[in-house]
Amino acid sequence: MVSTLVFIGYLITHKESLGTIGRNVIFAGFVFHTMTILSRWFEGGRFPATNLHESLTLLAWLTVVLYIVLFYKFRLTVLGAFLAPLALFFVVVASLMPGEIVPLSPVLATYWLPIHVTLAVLGNAFFALASLFGVMYLIQDHYLKSRKLGGLYFVLPSLDLLDELNYRCLSYGFPLLTLGIMTGAIWSEYAFGTYWMWKHRQVWSIITWLLYAILLHGRMTSGWRGRVSATFSVLAFGVLLCSSFIIYFLLGEGHGLL
Repeated sequence: MVSTLVFIGYLITHKESLGTIGRNVIFAGFVFHTMTILSRWFEGGRFPATNLHESLTLLAWLTVVLYIVLFYKFRLTVLGAFLAPLALFFVVVASLMPGEIVPLSPVLATYWLPIHVTLAVLGNAFFALASLFGVMYLIQDHYLKSRKLGGLYFVLPSLDLLDELNYRCLSYGFPLLTLGIMTGAIWSEYAFGTYWMWKHRQVWSIITWLLYAILLHGRMTSGWRGRVSATFSVLAFGVLLCSSFIIYFLLGEGHGLL
């Protein structure tokens, strides 16, 4: 929350010092967040990602991990201004969910749990960043097309870099999502004796996979770059989030945001 407020000041004033403070606050939060996840893992004796509270917490943590990597590679201070509110949203929603550490059900007690969850949530983290780069692209594109070069125009990267980063995140997230679905199917066969049961969670996982497959195929074969790719990546991540919340809250299925 502190980082978000500081970054709002950075977006308004364009003062690099505020961007540095906001970034340092994110780094400090990341350290404490890491300690929280490790302590929960130690206390529960299992990988902490078996419910929505834990999965959202892990998603926020992994999203910040990717931000740290991208910052040191590309030095994009402004990315923190878009990532901090998203990470805050994940953490706030997680805090509203039941956070008790409960015994792991026999169905989940397998080494496939950390493998499946890590792949799936890391893929979602890449998709989250792709959507942020998509939002940034659309904002910058609006400035250029309107020829009103003010506001965020001076702190946002070029359209070419934003499009490239959007594509990189999609290209990493898609195979991770694919492996997450595959390991989930193997887990299902181990637990229930069948690879696929056509539950709402599984169906929406396939729908999400198809959306990102269409987007990547369009980029490679039909020139879906720039504004089209940015818009599609934002909408696809919106579908991913909405379907996960609907399935969890209304249908009572799933073991987290996976």
